[in-house]
Amino acid sequence: MAEQQHEPYDFDTTVDRRGTWCVQWDGVADRFGVDGLLPFTISDMDFTTAPEVLAALRARVEHGVFGYTTWQQDDFLSAIAHWYATRYGTEIDTGQLVYGPSVLSQLSQLLQMWTEPGDGVVVHTPTYDGFRKAITGLGRELRAVPVGDGEALERELSRADAKVLVVCSPHNPTGRVWTADELARMAERAERHGVAVVSDEIHADFVHEGQVHVPWTRVAGAGRWAVVSSGSKSFNFPALTGSYGIIGDPADRAEYLRRMQTAEGLASPAVLSLTAHIAAYREGAAWLDAVRAYVVGNLAYVAERLSADLPELGWEPPQAGYLAWIDLRAAGVVDDEALQRVLVEREKVAVMGGAVYGAPGFVRLNVGCPRAKVERGVEALIRAVRTVTSSPSGV
Repeated sequence: MAEQQHEPYDFDTTVDRRGTWCVQWDGVADRFGVDGLLPFTISDMDFTTAPEVLAALRARVEHGVFGYTTWQQDDFLSAIAHWYATRYGTEIDTGQLVYGPSVLSQLSQLLQMWTEPGDGVVVHTPTYDGFRKAITGLGRELRAVPVGDGEALERELSRADAKVLVVCSPHNPTGRVWTADELARMAERAERHGVAVVSDEIHADFVHEGQVHVPWTRVAGAGRWAVVSSGSKSFNFPALTGSYGIIGDPADRAEYLRRMQTAEGLASPAVLSLTAHIAAYREGAAWLDAVRAYVVGNLAYVAERLSADLPELGWEPPQAGYLAWIDLRAAGVVDDEALQRVLVEREKVAVMGGAVYGAPGFVRLNVGCPRAKVERGVEALIRAVRTVTSSPSGV
């Protein structure tokens, strides 16, 4: 498949991230035990952020003063409202907005507000490992519901100690985009059972053609709810920190802000995060459309190669995101450890195993990178699958 340029942006040129304290590249040994692997792991991209964001950051750095900062100002709030209006056709009440250092930090605060130790928190499986760590780390009980299983969702929400439903919209790691009807049914069930909802929508901007992201604000009823999100995933600046939320109930919103400003001591946000968000949401749409198109090409390449070499998988690209969630069980992969051993020791690549998300037999391959890197990763995966399925020991 030929490389495609998306003028005026260049996504094919490799940016060397080694030696930049990068988790995906420099921290690979922390998870895989070996340095120097080619990584397809944590969900950030290998692309530089939008030039409009870089220009805004340079201008802010040139100012030279980085004092305490407020997020409660119109430049930031109106940029978020502008993004929702132009990207999703959704009007939001800027008075409902809050700020946080990350979506997981916001989730943690909301869980502490709305649950007690031992309470049940319902999530869809496979489950993003950050959710699992946040929920179990707070002493709450994770209640797993398979994606798309309405009966299981009803059963778990109806339990007396079920207090929060965490919705990943779109879903990580599967890339599933929830329909408006699916979300409305979730909202109705949660409200009927008195269960609060936290909708993590950080992957929303990467919904692909033919799919529509529906913000939770459009289906939320009278019950407790919050949306948590950030421009950092879409525009690739998570290291700047910073996220925002939308909390429906005024009392809950006030309590969240009290906790952040007092107990957490986070009254002042990261000024460069505010700067990046404003520039991204006001000026970055063209860059995002271009990078999304490039990722779609990468996913199409993965589908092409798997169809040719492992047709039994029947793999199709996800509805959203740059994470290829691949079920390898039809190819005979039954031992995740053996597959990881071959990928690391023989192929010298790092790919997230499905067991991390509670789904052995799957892998999650990050294709938010130049096409040449994707090609190396897919070829390595195909060879590794053939190795472990031809030899039980993987050698």
